[in-house]
Amino acid sequence: MGEVYGYVRVSSREQNEERQMEAMRRVGVAYENIFVDKQSGKDFNRPQYLSLRNKLEKGDLLYILSIDRLGRDYEEIQNQWRILTKEIAIDICVIDMPLLDTRAGKDLMGHFIADLVLQILSFVAENERKNIRKRQQQGIEVAKEKGVQFGRPKIPDPDNFSVIVKKWEKGGLKFEDAIQECSMSQATFYRRLKDYRSKKR
Repeated sequence: MGEVYGYVRVSSREQNEERQMEAMRRVGVAYENIFVDKQSGKDFNRPQYLSLRNKLEKGDLLYILSIDRLGRDYEEIQNQWRILTKEIAIDICVIDMPLLDTRAGKDLMGHFIADLVLQILSFVAENERKNIRKRQQQGIEVAKEKGVQFGRPKIPDPDNFSVIVKKWEKGGLKFEDAIQECSMSQATFYRRLKDYRSKKR
């Protein structure tokens, strides 16, 4: 038997990988053989996973807690499973789904069952991710309708904003001094200036 590894992935929303780490400890994966990625929901850049994949050799065993740790959609999960089990020829054990343990059922029926379960679970993982995103968007829309403001609070224009602008436009005030008096960044000042000028028309 080859080396035993574990792969843990958490998104920036989760942050806490302890549940997955505890699962790895329970199945006996050595700490130094656990690879952990923390990545945002927007991209799927996984340097630790790529390092792990480069290290894996035929006959090794990889533990993951759930199938969605391998990818964020149906196609990616299927592709990574194929690379690991067919191209590199390692075994995978999905802790939360004992049917997805390639060490068991090496015969034709075992492969058929594992492939079927994999397809179903990867579809469910992608579908759940889409549903979460849809619910989040619906929640944001409802909150906006109720007047909830998202992002950083808007910096109010100073009472003498028009005076500062006119003084700056006439050359009586340096740009750096103008934005300092307004307590704004350069980008914010230009945005407010654009709004100010459009209101004057």
